[in-house]
Amino acid sequence: MKVFVLNCGSSSLKFQLLEVDPHAPAADHTLAKGLVDNIGGAAVVKYEADGRKPLKESAEILEHTIAVERCLALLTREGVGVLRDRGEIDAVGHRVVHGGERFKSSVTIDDDVLDGIEDCFELAPLHNPPNVKGYRAAREALPRVPQVAVFDTSFHQTMPPQAYLYGLPYVLYQRHGIRRYGFHGTSHRFVSRRLAALLGRPYDDPGLRLVTCHLGNGCSIAAIRGGRSVDTSMGFTPLEGLVMGSRSGDLDPAIVLHVMAKEELGAAEAGALLNKHSGLLGVSGISNDMRTLLEAEAAGNERARLAVELFCYRLRKYVAAYTGVLGGVDGLAFAGGIGENAPAIRERALRGLEPLGLGLDATRNAGATGHEAPISPEGAASGVFVVPTNEELLIARDTARIVAGLAAE
Repeated sequence: MKVFVLNCGSSSLKFQLLEVDPHAPAADHTLAKGLVDNIGGAAVVKYEADGRKPLKESAEILEHTIAVERCLALLTREGVGVLRDRGEIDAVGHRVVHGGERFKSSVTIDDDVLDGIEDCFELAPLHNPPNVKGYRAAREALPRVPQVAVFDTSFHQTMPPQAYLYGLPYVLYQRHGIRRYGFHGTSHRFVSRRLAALLGRPYDDPGLRLVTCHLGNGCSIAAIRGGRSVDTSMGFTPLEGLVMGSRSGDLDPAIVLHVMAKEELGAAEAGALLNKHSGLLGVSGISNDMRTLLEAEAAGNERARLAVELFCYRLRKYVAAYTGVLGGVDGLAFAGGIGENAPAIRERALRGLEPLGLGLDATRNAGATGHEAPISPEGAASGVFVVPTNEELLIARDTARIVAGLAAE
């Protein structure tokens, strides 16, 4: 089954075309992928496919419908395309950031589901509206093709109330849905399934205790027992939890009120401060890119060192906390751009956690960059792995299963 996967932002569209078989997932693979950036003006289109030379073009693309048409044209273009025509596409899978409490698994999109996604606009005003734009554009371009929504939040809907509620008046949860929702669910689900396989354990084994660390510009960590998320670091929004590229992560909420008063900030300015000017960027004053900070640290930059140490310290605290939540850890995985490519960060984050059974083999860790590999010592009680995430593949697999009449995994 050929599945067209769309991940739409306010001014961007990432896409992949994947060949998937819900009955034989080992054969699943990507046929082509690309990106349309700066929708609404002079857009840049990037595209690559199996056995083809990568392509980069510029074009005026004013809205998402035109962007989807451009992607489909590339997939069928002579010399670079991988399809004879768009009729070969069997299904479309959409990344949808927020499903609220309603959507606990991936679903075929119909008018009722679309209403439910739009009801979550208030919870994800920067993400759900462009996700819906992508759906409408794909429905117009491929009107007879089934379309499936795969939600970032659905994986974490198994958290118990003591994990998802805040210490606020309960009426705020009842009236406004103020609770921890968690994000990066597609990544945590993909990585944890792969981690269970590497450990040789059934994913739904009630005794299987996993911790997955998605570390990129956005970062989150999840505690998973028996294939079900029981806690995660991101909360009502993706701002909570770990220190990230430009997001603050956890802080005393009174700080926000204090800084707003001292700096005479409005709500929008405070939001920008916490989301776009904090984290690694804010502490270092240099960059939100971990590679840049590690280079600057090696050159003697003290604030770069401080930002890296803060990042690793916060991650170490969460790993230890989730070890307590789970009553021990059978397996831990690092994923995302930092998790997959920064051995030094992995080593510093787990330093001192050996008494909890979480240790690294220095040689294995140093050699594991950008590919799946064990990095814990041979025979360790808790297996630690690098597991590259593949959210698009998970979306495609969910989509294929639902279209085939099977439940999403």
